[in-house]
Amino acid sequence: MRLWSKSDILRSLNSNEPDTLGLDPMLDEASQVGEVSVDLRLGCDFLVSILTRKPFIALAGPDAERRAVETYFQFTRRDLGDRFMLYPGQTALSTTLEYVSLPTSVYADLFTRSSFNRLGIHLSTALQPGFRGAASLELVNHGNNPVELVVGSRIVQARFFELADRTPYGQGRKYYGDVRPTVSKAARDGDLLQLDEVRKSRFEH
Repeated sequence: MRLWSKSDILRSLNSNEPDTLGLDPMLDEASQVGEVSVDLRLGCDFLVSILTRKPFIALAGPDAERRAVETYFQFTRRDLGDRFMLYPGQTALSTTLEYVSLPTSVYADLFTRSSFNRLGIHLSTALQPGFRGAASLELVNHGNNPVELVVGSRIVQARFFELADRTPYGQGRKYYGDVRPTVSKAARDGDLLQLDEVRKSRFEH
């Protein structure tokens, strides 16, 4: 696995080949592309966590007994340059402004820029080879003060790693092609169903 340098990033961005890096829109390539990373911007859509009468979010058990994860979040939208307030302890799901297309031999790590880490905002996201979509940003304010975020600002850095083999990211994946923030789909994980069956069988015996 090899970390891409600035020349690798620019070569792939400007290539006419089909299986190359795509970031659209790139509002300012000169300021966004660094020596070993690309700064990506905060998108316009947000799903903000809210308090409900339910004591917790259930991921396992019969569907009829579980409240939909979507009901624990409220959608809101801002335009470029608008402000979005992230309060201490709050989770807000957003996306990058850019639509990301990864080559099938390239994996990417996303993490908050140091300037935002110093404000108490931390996130990390992994993008599999062949990923398509606006990258998910799971924003959490770990600090003691509300932080005012500016929509369209450079909030995360992406590093790209080239693999020896091509590994396409199939359309059957849970978050493939998303362009707006999407709540967790952990309840669809097959291992939760298996563990629920194990639990039932234990009580039956």
